[in-house]
Amino acid sequence: MDIIGMSYSQSQSGAYALILGEHGGKRRLPIIIGGFEAQAIAIELEKIRTPRPLTHDLFKSFADVYHITVSEVVINKFSEGVFYAKLVCTDGKTEQEVDSRTSDAIALALRFGCPVYTYESIMVAAGILMEEEAELSKAEENSVETEATEQRSFADTSLADLKEMLQGAIENEDYEKASKIRDELNKRK
Repeated sequence: MDIIGMSYSQSQSGAYALILGEHGGKRRLPIIIGGFEAQAIAIELEKIRTPRPLTHDLFKSFADVYHITVSEVVINKFSEGVFYAKLVCTDGKTEQEVDSRTSDAIALALRFGCPVYTYESIMVAAGILMEEEAELSKAEENSVETEATEQRSFADTSLADLKEMLQGAIENEDYEKASKIRDELNKRK
């Protein structure tokens, strides 16, 4: 996968859309990420050097000291709108897989200069075939419609169910969904 671009998400406040592209293909994989992760990716893409190391830079420095490299990143799961990834790490003798949020994995892949892969099943489930760039804005419009539908369903959900949904969203690290549920809970106070 190649990083095609990143833009502010018009459908989710404070979020960004990271667009990964199939290497040599027309399919795109849009991933919604938070502002901090977007900043970490953008800083490395632009080769901006900060006066003090940011978290992903610190991780890279730490790994370098102990002769650990990230050899590849694999986006290995897509469930309920959430992408999951793993870092494939090696010290030259053994190889280990480490669970990671996809946005952090991409930020680290940039720092280690390693490839990012995913499975065909994930591309089929979440990928978008890009015949024209205009289709990206169409996908964003569909995301806005989905968000409106989700907000209406939250309004029809009991307080107890909302609290349970909030806990589930937090456990799954789906912070965008958690913030929407929290907003609905705050409206009811």
